[in-house]
Amino acid sequence: MGDVLRRLDAMYPGATCALHHRNPWELLVATILSAQCTDKRVNEVTPGLFAKYPTPADFAAVHPEVLAQDIRSTGFFNNKAKSIVGAAKKIRGEFGGQVPRSMEEMLTIPGAARKTANVVLGTAYGIASGIVVDTHVARIAARLDLTRHTDPVKIEQDLVKIIPREKWILFSHQVILHGRALCSARKPLCGECQLDDICYSKDKTEERRQK
Repeated sequence: MGDVLRRLDAMYPGATCALHHRNPWELLVATILSAQCTDKRVNEVTPGLFAKYPTPADFAAVHPEVLAQDIRSTGFFNNKAKSIVGAAKKIRGEFGGQVPRSMEEMLTIPGAARKTANVVLGTAYGIASGIVVDTHVARIAARLDLTRHTDPVKIEQDLVKIIPREKWILFSHQVILHGRALCSARKPLCGECQLDDICYSKDKTEERRQK
């Protein structure tokens, strides 16, 4: 595992969250919006959204049906709007308007399952509560034979056993970037990957990026 971590450090030394945000609340909203949606699209929507609704109190006051139209382009907008309004009401009513700093409390917030909670706690607060397992992390962990599971919770349980806690936050950012840059689902660019010689995935290719 140490070899994998060293190579990821060499490939993505400054990896960080791709979702634009100015505080923990904005990151929570952006993460909820990112479900089944690209970070690029979310980053196009959030500047106007946060200008219209600057605080959790503003989100708590809006009707989900109205908010849904503001976030329509992110997909699944009705469910996301309900989650965001519910999250805002919960945070305003029970946490004094501040996004909480523990996994247990985060999991009580509408729209915040473990992945979302790990994103916010890790990126906004620097708290290594676990490892973010999105589609990129799940795919690459399987390709590197770090897990045999497909359930995100079980994948996370496997990863936290073999990755040092001080690497949990950075590892997720690095692997997500790697999934976007080289290790894609359909045509991974194995010919450019520094993990190529220690990866034994059945769907490896000799693809290289077109110049």
